[in-house]
Amino acid sequence: MDKDFFVREIEAHSGLLYRVAYTILRNDDACRDAMQDTALKAWEKRNTLREEKYFRTWLTRILINTCYDTVKKRRRFVSVEEISEPEVSPPEPWLQMALQNLPEKLRLPLVMCYSEGMSYADIAQVLKLTEAAVRGRIHRAKGQLRKELEAK
Repeated sequence: MDKDFFVREIEAHSGLLYRVAYTILRNDDACRDAMQDTALKAWEKRNTLREEKYFRTWLTRILINTCYDTVKKRRRFVSVEEISEPEVSPPEPWLQMALQNLPEKLRLPLVMCYSEGMSYADIAQVLKLTEAAVRGRIHRAKGQLRKELEAK
């Protein structure tokens, strides 16, 4: 993998990376830090990627692991009151509020599928789940989301 390919792919997937990071971290600054850490880790480990066609899923998996590491560190050092709300306002606040009420294990596959257009196979690979588990989580997430929206 050469530098030009790597830079092009990072830039092409920056929107995906931000949205996935925001789904987990819910903080603009933390998302940007996670994206930078992900790019650095990916560059250092670029030789471990066997096929370039899997770059997006490989990169997304690195990002998710980086975000989880950030969450673990945050739990150790930062109180809930110190976590600021994101500076970016979502386009549909009613939907964002309903999504935030979903547990992360349901919200993340739903966002990856509908916001990012990822296939169930890609989501399964990134989250290290079976496709059936991804389908089930998305189905449960849509059901809970439907109930949440009907209640309002």
